[in-house]
Amino acid sequence: MLTSEELRQIRRITLQAGRRVDSLFAGGYRSAFRGRGMEFEEVRPYVPGDDVRHIDWNVTARAQEPHVKEFREERELTLMIAVDVSGSMRFGGGGQDGRTDKRLQLARLGGALAFAATRNNDRVGLLAFSDHVEQLVPPRKSRGHAWRVIRECFEHHGQRGRTDLAGALEVLGRVLNRRAVIFLLSDFVCGSGWEQPLGVLASKHRVNALLVHDPLEASLPRRGLVQLRDAETGQVCLVDPRRLTSAVSPKERIRQLEQCGTRATGVSTDQDPFRALERHLRTVGRR
Repeated sequence: MLTSEELRQIRRITLQAGRRVDSLFAGGYRSAFRGRGMEFEEVRPYVPGDDVRHIDWNVTARAQEPHVKEFREERELTLMIAVDVSGSMRFGGGGQDGRTDKRLQLARLGGALAFAATRNNDRVGLLAFSDHVEQLVPPRKSRGHAWRVIRECFEHHGQRGRTDLAGALEVLGRVLNRRAVIFLLSDFVCGSGWEQPLGVLASKHRVNALLVHDPLEASLPRRGLVQLRDAETGQVCLVDPRRLTSAVSPKERIRQLEQCGTRATGVSTDQDPFRALERHLRTVGRR
């Protein structure tokens, strides 16, 4: 069950996300993701300036004058948010407000995306995963979905600790029958074997990755060995910080994600997550 402090955090995030979506990037979301395609609406007589590629030759032959097809955008989208709720999400140095960890930053991003989808009358769903699928919320239209997305980020925080990204990607591939927009929210600190299922998913859907990281991950001492506890396994071991830093470099993880066909952006816990999401949507819209 959620604590009273976590419930207060959820209410605070809900208010923040709702306001920032309306003022900051609702238009950016709409322009970045334009719908599944164009739907035929009607045939009308040709007028100078119409695109000749839209001429309906069958109707033109019957009517003995040029006619063109008109289309309208099929706007409704399915937005699926996959949130990493494993043990490593509880790591953080506090951010600018002194209380931000990776889990809180992911909740802000997920809540903002859910609000943006509902504002545009799109369906939104959620998959929360650790070393297995913790929660699967099917896509649907509802104002309560934004609240539920934020709540699941807190409530399902990975009882088993580890991260199985490959398994989550395979589940997404099975449950999404129609082309969708997918946002993967994680620090992407996990084992190997996820590249191939991510590539398959990106070939069928529009996959975006928001990689949340913390400055403390790159500020370890450069000399000697450091004793660390793994947040996902609980194992305590001595680590060479130089090798650890290179292994978890956000830039390197983003490069790997983009090689698999995703559009990836890094979001630090000391950044404004809503501004970072706005920049990501602008980049997607330009592409």
